[in-house]
Amino acid sequence: MAGAGTPPSLRANARRLRQDMTDAERKLWNVLRAHRLGGIGFRRQMPVGRYIVDFAAPTHRLVIELDGSQHAEEANAARDGVRDAWFEAAGWRVIRFWNGEVMNNLDGVCETIWIEAKRGGGDG
Repeated sequence: MAGAGTPPSLRANARRLRQDMTDAERKLWNVLRAHRLGGIGFRRQMPVGRYIVDFAAPTHRLVIELDGSQHAEEANAARDGVRDAWFEAAGWRVIRFWNGEVMNNLDGVCETIWIEAKRGGGDG
């Protein structure tokens, strides 16, 4: 069953985040949803361990994170590094994009995601 073992509070937070997506998240989700990017299955605002990721392709063990300007601050960048290390230790690969990259170069972002997904195997 999906979500089995995920604390109810984390699932509720993921649901809230799905409703409150940023413009960049909405723009990228429009390409990723319904297997539109090369048949790869993505989920949005998915709990992975104790974290909620922006997007994930579970079959490919690939996490996509979109970062706003606050992620450039030293403390937030350090937290992102801890998160990324946790995902990598758990067998996930992480790709980060700035929101501006999604808004201004969606084709390039999608190409990078496609290449990484294919590099990791899985469906699609």
